[in-house]
Amino acid sequence: MGTEQTPYSPPPAAAPHRPVDRETSLVTTVHRWLLDRVGALWALLTARPLSLYAASVLRIGYGLLYLIFLLREFPYRDEIWGPGSPWTPALAAQLFDQTGWNSILLISESRAYFELCYVMALVTATLFTLGWRTRVMSVLFAIVVISFHARAIFMTDGGDNLVLLMVLYLVLTACGRRWSLDARRDRLRKARAAHAPQPVKSFHAQQLKEARVTLTTVVHNCGMFVIAAQVCFLYGSAGLYKVQGATWGGGTALHYALNLELFQPWPALSQLVNEFPMVIAMVGYLTVLVQVAFPFVLFGRLKYPVLTVLLGMHMGIAVLMGLPLFSGAMIIADAVFLPDRFYTFLPLLWRRAAQHIGMRSERRQTAGSGSVPAQARPEVPASDHPRAVRGGQTAPP
Repeated sequence: MGTEQTPYSPPPAAAPHRPVDRETSLVTTVHRWLLDRVGALWALLTARPLSLYAASVLRIGYGLLYLIFLLREFPYRDEIWGPGSPWTPALAAQLFDQTGWNSILLISESRAYFELCYVMALVTATLFTLGWRTRVMSVLFAIVVISFHARAIFMTDGGDNLVLLMVLYLVLTACGRRWSLDARRDRLRKARAAHAPQPVKSFHAQQLKEARVTLTTVVHNCGMFVIAAQVCFLYGSAGLYKVQGATWGGGTALHYALNLELFQPWPALSQLVNEFPMVIAMVGYLTVLVQVAFPFVLFGRLKYPVLTVLLGMHMGIAVLMGLPLFSGAMIIADAVFLPDRFYTFLPLLWRRAAQHIGMRSERRQTAGSGSVPAQARPEVPASDHPRAVRGGQTAPP
């Protein structure tokens, strides 16, 4: 038998070398970056409440705006919301069955009950503006706005809708921490507690307090984020909607708006502005550009000139088109994008201006009311005096 020979098999090819270390380091870097971003976001959300001054400005602004609105409509309250309204409580109840709205004004059709509700609405708006028991007053104020909005829903406009949304969002925020009666009471309580012995709290009580503070902070920050997102969505959608219109593209949209009789509180002023078509077209293009670009300029210094342009635009709408409620609601909403350092600088600027004006007034009073010192009269020789005696007679002057 012959010897068996094994077939020759070539050596296996070497596997391509993979940079395992490099891939591992890249994955580790990405993982670490994601963890850092998530940690920074969580710290931003839970560390401290953001934009407390902006939230207080929103509280004061919307509370005062709605208070002025209720006082302005006080002579016509029965025709708008009361039992004497053409939109009767029965019709409103039928609409509520379809839409799901509700109103405390329809609990009773008594005129005395309506007057009581109106007075309580005025009191609630006042206390909410002043920041007294803000947590409770924010809920009551939201109920007031919802009730009056739903009772005469066909008489509302965009300004009413925005106020309704904002007061609902403000319920989530700590809008009474600054510039309020609550803040003043907290300062006085802390000043008294600084000189008193601190009670020893149990571990569970301390943990419960920290959890409550964290929850309040998270809800407040989420509420402020929702308010900012709402304003961005409003401006962005309005700008994109205008882009689709032929009149805005042609620069004639404001011309037609100025010639609507329904929005001409001062027809002579509207006609005067309408005599400058080039300016009207430029303002229209600038309006569209600013509204579309608004959500993209909030993270830089460009937002300040944009907010200034929007302020001028809303003031023009209030004056030329007679929509002060809508313009006021939008101007107040824009305040959410101003940082706290801007609001803390305002009192300092006010004090400096007051000191400067006080110093100027003191200088004027000193210069005006000060007595003129007596002037020493030089002695004149008799021969040089105009009434000198000459030859025994007094010379005429």
